[in-house]
Amino acid sequence: MAPETALDDDRPDRGEALSLSRDLALVAHGPGAGPSPELLAAYVRAAAPNTLRAFRSDVLAFDAWCRSRGEKSIPASPQIVADWLSTRASGGAAPASLSRYKASIARLHRLCGLADPTGDELVRLTLAAYRREKGVAQKQARALRFRGAVKDPLSDTPRGINVRAVLASLGDGLTDLRDKALLSLAYDTGLRASELVAVQVEDIGEAIDADARLLAIPRSKGDQEGEGATAYLSPRTVRALEAWLKAAVIGEGPVFRRVVVRRYAARQARKARNGKERGWNARWVPERFAAKDAEPVRIESDVGEGALHPGSITPLIRSMLRRAFDVGAFGDLDAATFEKQVREISAHSTRVGVNQDYFAAGEDLAGIMDALRWKSPRMPLQYNRNLAAEQGAAGRLLGKLR
Repeated sequence: MAPETALDDDRPDRGEALSLSRDLALVAHGPGAGPSPELLAAYVRAAAPNTLRAFRSDVLAFDAWCRSRGEKSIPASPQIVADWLSTRASGGAAPASLSRYKASIARLHRLCGLADPTGDELVRLTLAAYRREKGVAQKQARALRFRGAVKDPLSDTPRGINVRAVLASLGDGLTDLRDKALLSLAYDTGLRASELVAVQVEDIGEAIDADARLLAIPRSKGDQEGEGATAYLSPRTVRALEAWLKAAVIGEGPVFRRVVVRRYAARQARKARNGKERGWNARWVPERFAAKDAEPVRIESDVGEGALHPGSITPLIRSMLRRAFDVGAFGDLDAATFEKQVREISAHSTRVGVNQDYFAAGEDLAGIMDALRWKSPRMPLQYNRNLAAEQGAAGRLLGKLR
């Protein structure tokens, strides 16, 4: 068995590597089986946390399925891999998910020094057949644009669900101040959920415009090696951030944190003895009882020290939208239409929305890719394909024909 010195140190990834090592040893059916500690530690250091979580989940699911059939997951035969992918496909897995499962099985075998069964023609054709049958288009989050679905994001009257109306509807309580700063920054930067919760006070720096700021992004999904990038924060977002940070008394560390709200019900005026309510059978002794004034509804809030979890961003955004709808922020939407649309909103909606607003404002592809840190034009073009159809040659001509 390989020595465990590669895992036995004080690096932050030590716990992750040890946990993954134990899981893979069970998958490989026995102690000493599975990848060497050195190789596994190197993989843990090289991979993003979300990648590691997905890898562990996929491997354990594949192993459980194999055990239920009396088959071995390591080494797996091409037939077993093809059967498992077909099973997941029949359960509704998307083509992109099947590709990830295939990659996880391949990684598992490579880490264990075994031949990769996913390179077999049978596995390749199984995936190709499913992609041909179902198509490869991925479901896209509904865009959350600044003024909604309008032609001109700079001047048109807001329409439907839109960022501008939500920001205007939020109040001055701690939760609303945080949500206003979070939504405004998410729209400006197009940050993904994991990147949004990683924003630190120290990442916010000065800009040439005294009312604006620049946000340093040390690492992102498309920048796993930490080359770094910079995003622009508008004066609107700067004002929202300053109000939140001041109210929450945050001077360093994570910007977006949990707010714990405690509500105390109102109390009527009463008489009490030694701080306790008088019982129904208490003997009346006037000098031993003191009058207690009525107390109004009281609300207290505390701000946590750690950053929000990435999984909380979608529920937070949907909560903002529902609060805005309740106060009439989206006057052109009925309740049924709003509920249908809000279920299509996710943490990615602001990234899709600002991408579309850039396109609608006439920015070119190179500028959009630079502003939102795209490495490839594929996704920004995909997000804008509906706008392109409406504002391209067909929309300009056919819309004018009578």
